[in-house]
Amino acid sequence: MTRFNVNAARAQRLEADGADWEFELDDEVFRLPREFPRAMAKQLSQIDDNDIDGLLEVLLGEEQYERFNKHMVTVQDVAALLEAYGKETGLPLGEG
Repeated sequence: MTRFNVNAARAQRLEADGADWEFELDDEVFRLPREFPRAMAKQLSQIDDNDIDGLLEVLLGEEQYERFNKHMVTVQDVAALLEAYGKETGLPLGEG
């Protein structure tokens, strides 16, 4: 029986897709994780479906979230961003 190697599978995924998913806003680049550590998944599960800021703060991290907040972003912008992120990574977010 062949043993499944989690580390090798993770390395293949990261090599194929990269560790981060990037988006641009007003000439600034932001990065969202393609894969969530279990602790982050737990944080995300505790956020209300309508808490857009809570979701973004966990995904972006403190430094990026502060930079992101300096931009004039609409709810529709965030919805489009999360939709693109979900399609690209297979991690649908913000769907209640």
